[in-house]
Amino acid sequence: MAIFSKDKFTCARCGQKNEPIGFAPLPTDLGQKIGAECCKNCWSEWLEKQKQIINHFGLDLSNPDSHDYLFDQMKLFFYDDGTNLAAIDETKEGTIEW
Repeated sequence: MAIFSKDKFTCARCGQKNEPIGFAPLPTDLGQKIGAECCKNCWSEWLEKQKQIINHFGLDLSNPDSHDYLFDQMKLFFYDDGTNLAAIDETKEGTIEW
């Protein structure tokens, strides 16, 4: 696992001068890239979005296809304008009863 500088830099996602993640959050090329180019704030945002995606779509994380889907969403989140990110219907939030 590579260790990255903790100096503030310009984040590839948000364009703000922030503290970098400081490590590769995944043991993949994508994880290395995000760790080197993105800030802690954006990583925190991704973790929240990832939870929403997993819960909304009922992803089974033991299924490799779910991992591929999440990695695709992660690429869109960090390196796209976000318009192609999975749409989550929040109109019923707080009104669902089980």
